[in-house]
Amino acid sequence: MRSILIIFLFLISLTSCNNSPSPLLLEAENFDDKGGWLVDPQFVEQMGSPYLLAHGLGNPVEDAVTEMTFNETGKYYVYVRTMNWVQGNWDAPGRFIIAINGHELKTELGTQPGWKWQYAGQAKVNEGNNRISLKDLAGFDGRCDAIYFSKEKVSPPNDKNELKKWRHKILRENISAIKEKTYDLVVTGGGIAGCAAAIAAAEQGLEVALIHDRPVLGGNASNEIRVHTLGITWKYDRILKKLNTQHYPNGSPEAKKEDEKRLRNIKSYHNIDLFLDFRAYNANTNNNTITSVDARHTSSGKKIRFKAPLFVDCTGDGWIGFWAGAEYMYGREDSSKYDEGWDKYGELWSPSKPDNRVMGSSVLWRSVDAGKPVKFPEVPWAMNVAKGHSAVNGEWYWEFSTDSLSQIDDAEKIRDHMFKAIYGSFSNAKKQPENRNIKLEWVSYLLGKRESRRLVGDHIYTFNDAKSMEKFRDAVAKEVREIDVHYQRILKVPSIPDFLSEALYYKIKEYYIPYRSLYSKNISNLLMAGRCFSCSHIGLGGPRVMNTTGQMGAAIGYAASLCIKHNTSPRGVYKDHLEELLELINHSNGY
Repeated sequence: MRSILIIFLFLISLTSCNNSPSPLLLEAENFDDKGGWLVDPQFVEQMGSPYLLAHGLGNPVEDAVTEMTFNETGKYYVYVRTMNWVQGNWDAPGRFIIAINGHELKTELGTQPGWKWQYAGQAKVNEGNNRISLKDLAGFDGRCDAIYFSKEKVSPPNDKNELKKWRHKILRENISAIKEKTYDLVVTGGGIAGCAAAIAAAEQGLEVALIHDRPVLGGNASNEIRVHTLGITWKYDRILKKLNTQHYPNGSPEAKKEDEKRLRNIKSYHNIDLFLDFRAYNANTNNNTITSVDARHTSSGKKIRFKAPLFVDCTGDGWIGFWAGAEYMYGREDSSKYDEGWDKYGELWSPSKPDNRVMGSSVLWRSVDAGKPVKFPEVPWAMNVAKGHSAVNGEWYWEFSTDSLSQIDDAEKIRDHMFKAIYGSFSNAKKQPENRNIKLEWVSYLLGKRESRRLVGDHIYTFNDAKSMEKFRDAVAKEVREIDVHYQRILKVPSIPDFLSEALYYKIKEYYIPYRSLYSKNISNLLMAGRCFSCSHIGLGGPRVMNTTGQMGAAIGYAASLCIKHNTSPRGVYKDHLEELLELINHSNGY
């Protein structure tokens, strides 16, 4: 890191129009020693960058520390991009300060609403290396995006678009800095679906890039989110056993063992190149065909352009399809919706008018008996959400969704709403004598999403397809679990907290997913698997669970191998090579 900063300073000195020291920008995710702070890249598309999060569950985390090289001794004005994630007449729970060479700047940061640059004070720096530290004060999710040092007391822009341009200019970002890699197949998203797609394609001889924005694989099944996998494995049992979980309780630390198994199995394939902690940020297209996907390392900022004839979107939010211009859907269809070329949806539980409500996101958490009294701080800033609710553990029904908040555009607000629900409910529980020994042990800081964008394929899978148990000619996945769709309990009982959900169930013997729902209708070389597959809102209710999405992933991995073999498109596989695809699937367990 020190060598990168020295080179950066040298380049700036060459381009400086005067002899005064140039302004410097330190991205927080670049800190050498992050201490107890965590890199959070979930909301890059919304707020512009990964950032460091002080997720201490009420206990201040260890300092994040790095060294930064300045070309001369002098005084700088220091600005920090941060935010207060709660609002009200109380101390901000995410307060922190900056220290430079051990000298603490007095201004408490993270105290202003919304992402913006906050003035931290003026600091003296020395020529050469200087020690920069982030000091957490409260332990409740303080966040630092970047630190800006300037000889002039002028704040960088707060507007998102202007900030992006400014950032590019000051960091001298250039498209030529991207390293290029070429593969047969590029899979973005390392959840169960993405991993299954990579394995199936690799077993058929394809050179595969698997890009994932976290340090561990598994998505919602990972140790970071801890949802056990549900659904059947059907004809893909051999592949999915390499990836799925035991049926331990949601939130269990047993998920860590499954992370290790998953990583070991993916790495056993010599023709899968795994890119952990790389977050895709763009899909380049030409004539409705993706030519490459760009990804950036969430800490170092290193960029790679991935080229391939075929791409798979397993991002959950359908980002690759969205950037490429793929048709997509969001929200609930009305009960009388017509789609050109398709029959009337007329689905159970559909509203009379379409809206933007979807199934919500969960944040799982757990506590343990410490065997001795454990204190927990007062959290008055959380009580407007938690209200009188009391709990010591969370489950799947800790979930939040509204018409007005998008699971994509407002994802950070939704996550923070769940933080308030958790901390407030636990604080209420700690007031009860029987919970005096209970310690808050783990709270995920990642959203466990159920639904957002759904990319449109040649077939839009609906509840009616499931209800009729249609065994499509191109059926490539099967499920037997009941259809279940979630909604907020507050819609039914206004006195219930808004972060608790309920499920509507519809039992069906079996149902099948067609291959035509797993490739894009209008982007010629894009396949998709997971919760962003082509379906209606209610149609997602059954096959959204991870073993089922893993089936989808394996199926499109096989389909990709046939695209390469026959020099055709995903649609071409359906038209001309479907029997060969089904044959591969039928023999999957005997590979």
